[in-house]
Amino acid sequence: MEVANKWKDYKIIDMANGEKLEEWGNIRLIRPDPQIIWKHKENPKEWKTAMARYQRSKTGGGNWEYYKQIPKNWKVTYKNLTFNIKPMGFKHTGLFPEQAVNWDWMIEKIRNSKKEIKVLNLFAYTGGATVACLSAGASVCHVDSSKGMVTWAKENVISSHLEKRPVRFIVDDVVKFVQREIRRGHKYDAIIMDPPSYGRGANGEVWQFENQINDLVELCTQVLEENPLFFLINSYTTGISSKVLENILRIQIQKKGKFNSGEIGLPMENSKIVLPCGIYGRWEA
Repeated sequence: MEVANKWKDYKIIDMANGEKLEEWGNIRLIRPDPQIIWKHKENPKEWKTAMARYQRSKTGGGNWEYYKQIPKNWKVTYKNLTFNIKPMGFKHTGLFPEQAVNWDWMIEKIRNSKKEIKVLNLFAYTGGATVACLSAGASVCHVDSSKGMVTWAKENVISSHLEKRPVRFIVDDVVKFVQREIRRGHKYDAIIMDPPSYGRGANGEVWQFENQINDLVELCTQVLEENPLFFLINSYTTGISSKVLENILRIQIQKKGKFNSGEIGLPMENSKIVLPCGIYGRWEA
């Protein structure tokens, strides 16, 4: 497992009973996580310092319960990257801190390349990977079907002082966009995708991970440059092994290079406990 252990503005203070106590900058939140099935609290007194808690509803969904007044949004930094954080519906804050391990990997690959890298970031959310790639010197095409998430990504680019870097923001269904790029003859040196388990595109197009991920990867190979740099798939889909992602890449990418896969996780402060957070599959030249 690769662990995102280089954060200074984020940490997990404790985990137990299906919840984690986190610190984002100086804001402490309690959020649910289905992986946390153990019951022992390492730091029981710290839970009383939480400023807000996301409570799941028995009928589905949930809501934030506020114990103290907190800002509507605030910023956290990772190395030279800055991200805007705010509590959203369905427990999210607009950032997945465990993805820092992938940001570091992408940044190193791009910086070590001898040419300017063109990156295609699909299901790009609030742009964590977009910001990371721009900071490393790449140009990025950022694609997401949610206009609100694309707006948020633009804010993250500005907060990281990268607005002068070459970036295109596209609000569109990912599959339809890639099909158009194939027709246009556009090519990319690197592809990143973080597809949801289930979702709907800009015009109601249905996405289901198990049924469509293989076809999307196959489609994306048609927009890869002749000598590409990397292809990364992230996933949080329950029941899918990281090896499945690696297998799909091995089948679809008929180029020399290195394939690997694994889990990513977040460490708990002052502890050897690590929270598993997601999986990845990678191909690199």
